Amino acid sequence: MFSIITDHWATLCAGLGYTLMASLIALVGSLVIGTAFALMEISHRKWVRLIGRAYVELIRNIPLLVITMAFFVIVPMFIVKVDGFTAGTIGLTIYTSAFIAETVRAGIESVAVGQMEGARSVGMSYTQAMVHIVFPQAIKIVIPPLGNQFINLVKNSSVLAFVAGFDLMYQAKIIANLTFDTFDTYLAVGVFYLVLTMPLSYLMRYLEKKWVTA
Repeated sequence: MFSIITDHWATLCAGLGYTLMASLIALVGSLVIGTAFALMEISHRKWVRLIGRAYVELIRNIPLLVITMAFFVIVPMFIVKVDGFTAGTIGLTIYTSAFIAETVRAGIESVAVGQMEGARSVGMSYTQAMVHIVFPQAIKIVIPPLGNQFINLVKNSSVLAFVAGFDLMYQAKIIANLTFDTFDTYLAVGVFYLVLTMPLSYLMRYLEKKWVTA
C-alpha cells in the first residue's frame, strides 16, 4: 500500500482534490436546496407542500448513480453538454438535498409549537419567527443527523468515478490498471477517504457538544 501511495502520490492527490471540491460544492448546494425544500414541506400552502414532498420522495427513491447518469447522458442529449465532474457533482447535490430536506424538516417540526405561537403573539411575522426563533433551535437538534449526511456525501462522491469525474476512485481505477495491484490501490484510497471523513466526524461531534448541550 505504501509503495502505491509514494509512487502515485501526485495522481492520488489530484483525485483527492477533485473529491474534496465536489464534496464541498455538493455540501453547500445540498444544504441550501435541502433547507429550501424542508421549508416548502411545512408551508401553509398546500400546493407548496405537495411540491416539496414530491421532490423529496422522488429523489430519495432514485439511486444516486441513476441521477448522476441522467445528467451525464440525458441532459447533454437535449439541453447542454456537461463534463463528468459537473454531472457527478450535480447528481450528488440533488441526491443529498432530499435527505437533508427530511432532516431539517424533522428538526423544525420537533421545536415546540409554542415557540412559533409566542413569536407571532409579540408581533413577529411568520418568516421572522422562523428565522430568529424556530430555525436556530432546529439546527441544534439536527446537527448529529446532518453530520451523518455530510459524511455520507463525501463517501458518495465516489460516484464521480462512473462518469470520469477524476475523483479518488477514478484515479484508483487508473492506478490499478497500471500496476495490477488492485488490493493495495483501493486500500490506499480508503486511507485517503479516512483523511477526509475523520476530521469531519470529529468536527460534527464538537459542534454537537457545543451547540446541542448549550
